Amino acid sequence: MRVLLIEDNNDLAIEVAEFLENHGHTIDAAGDGVTGLHLAMVNDYDAIIMDLMLPGMDGLEVCRRLREEAERWTPVLMLTARDTLNDRLTGFRLGADDYLVKPFSLHEMLARLNAIGRRGSSNANNALRVGDLELNLKTLEARRAGRRLDISPSGLKLLELLMRRSPELVRREHIEHVLWGDEPPDGEVLRVHIHKLRAAIDKPFKTPLLHTVRSLGYRLAPDTGTPANAD
Repeated sequence: MRVLLIEDNNDLAIEVAEFLENHGHTIDAAGDGVTGLHLAMVNDYDAIIMDLMLPGMDGLEVCRRLREEAERWTPVLMLTARDTLNDRLTGFRLGADDYLVKPFSLHEMLARLNAIGRRGSSNANNALRVGDLELNLKTLEARRAGRRLDISPSGLKLLELLMRRSPELVRREHIEHVLWGDEPPDGEVLRVHIHKLRAAIDKPFKTPLLHTVRSLGYRLAPDTGTPANAD
């Protein structure tokens, strides 16, 4: 894999880079968040290993900008000395794929890196999958349980966003920004799009995938533990 390592501790960065290179990976490195974000936006990596606490721009902000502004979905393994539930939840919400708490075993890091790399390569294989729902990114054909779905171009764009972020909550304001940029229409327009998408991917099937989190946004997942709300 080609891996971007964003770590400001030079000794740790050298140790991690040498270890990964000895296991056949190619490493690019950055010592601050701004440089790391630039490299992540202009190059194609199979995975990113990133420290949470970085000079210039912390790892959470790098991750947020990478996902929301650049719409890059490269898998991210976050390194952190902070192991509270709130820190982890915030990281996952902003787009981290996994966490590793310092100090850590290099072999565990390698195992986690390989796991998120496999996850990312399946997405890069021109297809997204959530449960029995599949979206072919090359043909823009959506199928559920093998049945082809009739979805409008804007609905496909909305579906791709939700599938890429699954099973995370995607906030209404982010969806509106992705669909309409800096001048979104009133909130009812998004509700109409969600209603149409739900009719296409859920109504003909027993198990709902598209869930409304009231006043916050939407989540695409096989099971959230609660019934889906209305649009």
